Amino acid sequence: MSQSETMNQSETLWVPDPERMAASRLAAFAHAAEPLAGRTLPTYADLHAWSVAEPGLFWGLVWDFCGIIGDKGSRVVANGEAMPGARFFPDGRLNYAENLLSKTGSGTAIRFLGEDGGERQLRHDELRDLVFRLAKGFLAHGVKPGDRIAAMLPNIPEAVAAMLAAASIGAVWSSCSPDFGATGVLDRFAQIKPKIFLCPDGYFYNGKWHDVTGRTAEVAGALKPAQTVVVPYDGGGLRNFPAGPGTSSLEQFIAPYAAGKFAFARFPFDHPLAILFTSGTTGPPKCIVHSAGGTLIQHLKEHQLHCDIRPGDPVFYFTTLGWMMWNWLVSSLASGATICLYDGSPVHPGPGVLFDYAEGADFALFGTSAKFIDGLHKGGYFPDEHHRLASLRTVCSTGSPLSSQSFRFVYDHIKRDVHLASISGGTDIVSCFVLGVPTLPVRAGEVQGPGLGMAVDVYSGKGKPLAKGKGELVCTKPFPSMPIGFLDDEDGSRYSKAYFTRFKNVWCHGDFAEWTDHGGMIIHGRSDATLNPGGVRIGTAEIYAQVEQLDQILEAVCVGQEHEGDVRVILFVRLAAGIVLDRALAKTIRTTIRQGTSPRHVPAAIYAVGDIPRTRSGKISELAVRDAVHGRGVPNTGALANPEALSGFVMKGGAF
Repeated sequence: MSQSETMNQSETLWVPDPERMAASRLAAFAHAAEPLAGRTLPTYADLHAWSVAEPGLFWGLVWDFCGIIGDKGSRVVANGEAMPGARFFPDGRLNYAENLLSKTGSGTAIRFLGEDGGERQLRHDELRDLVFRLAKGFLAHGVKPGDRIAAMLPNIPEAVAAMLAAASIGAVWSSCSPDFGATGVLDRFAQIKPKIFLCPDGYFYNGKWHDVTGRTAEVAGALKPAQTVVVPYDGGGLRNFPAGPGTSSLEQFIAPYAAGKFAFARFPFDHPLAILFTSGTTGPPKCIVHSAGGTLIQHLKEHQLHCDIRPGDPVFYFTTLGWMMWNWLVSSLASGATICLYDGSPVHPGPGVLFDYAEGADFALFGTSAKFIDGLHKGGYFPDEHHRLASLRTVCSTGSPLSSQSFRFVYDHIKRDVHLASISGGTDIVSCFVLGVPTLPVRAGEVQGPGLGMAVDVYSGKGKPLAKGKGELVCTKPFPSMPIGFLDDEDGSRYSKAYFTRFKNVWCHGDFAEWTDHGGMIIHGRSDATLNPGGVRIGTAEIYAQVEQLDQILEAVCVGQEHEGDVRVILFVRLAAGIVLDRALAKTIRTTIRQGTSPRHVPAAIYAVGDIPRTRSGKISELAVRDAVHGRGVPNTGALANPEALSGFVMKGGAF
């Protein structure tokens, strides 16, 4: 990284005012921690150091401070030095759904907006009633604790209710979005053998109604669940109904069961809650099993302490049921928030649709992807010219590293006084390693700091901590949201191989990262996509940060190509309308990269492509591009939202 880029990264964009800091949930938590620590904890660094040095005291306090409902038990951590092998709250018992449904009354639990303009709301009592009726239906169809319930649904209120109904009886939830092809769905759900399968009649996207009844019938026929439940998109009647044995509409499924009272059974802290899947672009998706207690306590910590979510706050994240951020959003019900769901394209009929929603619903937290923010910037849409976001306190960004220019765009064109939290973690932990800190300054291009209770570090290839320089993102101590394991991995060997073989007793996450001088972190991309020309490791995000500053470039993907016994950098760019990749533009791209980074970052060849392949959660698939460039078959094109884009990456003439 050049000196100029380092200076840009260090630019302070926002400093919370003292009154806001003092009123934050994080400040209250630090005050509550001081008697346990036996000393004052005046800075976030002090609080974080205590949280990782005393995990028993820290996580015990999180349970109490965040008001978890359940039996805490006498021990907080058992076998606390083992990774894997540590257990949190080994004597504790709770019910995830009970915690999310603790708020009663006529207040709004869920707001929903569809791309077609359809709006619905569920009050807390209405949500509880629907959850209880679904739970009774699941039990009547033989669902027992540990059985799986799978959903291929849009981001609608009934999906949240079904997830909570599954959790309420100890069943294990798994979901994906309805835009998946039948093969992609079966690659996931056939592994988990669900007893109940929920699916929609269709969904709206980009101005069109997509009927999926034929596809869902195909999936149901292959899965052979005890019951298939068809959920209408609009909460009303079905447009098309694939009748058949073992299939019912949602209305038919819950009709025999009155809401009434429901007794929550409490399960062990590490009872399975959900199965999440890896993207599947390098082979069959892995089934990652997450615990109810670990998910709940980690999300409560992130929501209340890192995002300052309060009871009644409208909380929004643009997501589908195929991304872990959906689970993260749903959990904010446990903090008393109103969750705001959106289903459809985020830019149809125009780029302001989500900001219309934010203004109308008074979002306190607006969550999105780095690519969405970059798209606003590239498209010249400035939300502050069209919207008054008076209630907005926090903007969260994840999915890929947020560039310095996108940081500035948020403060220049969305809102000046807002906490911009770039967050990074993953499906693997259904949470974050590094994220926002509401009492610290926001600096361009930097994630503010490690999460409380997370012993995050950067290691060299030899397993030595790096105070400066780029290396592997690791976590050196156990934390509650570590997965229970992988499904059907009886001896734990696949789980250990995935995270613990690189460095013994240390979680190696697979991100290429470095510390900043302020205790923040820069994520340079995935380690398995890191470039290695001449033996020097380069993060792809460093190149994207330079290229995507150019107005002519909408987005880019960069891979390393094996070439003459070494690796050379190949850059593919998707151009703005009317732009042609010629020698002059190629020279501008190379000059921009060289000046902003180093000569080693400059690509050996630059190609223009019409589209860039991405996973169904919206992340660019560098590994799929790398396989295509080398003429290797991409193992699972069903995991891609646009597999047809791969055809543009066959190496041929036209490079600059």
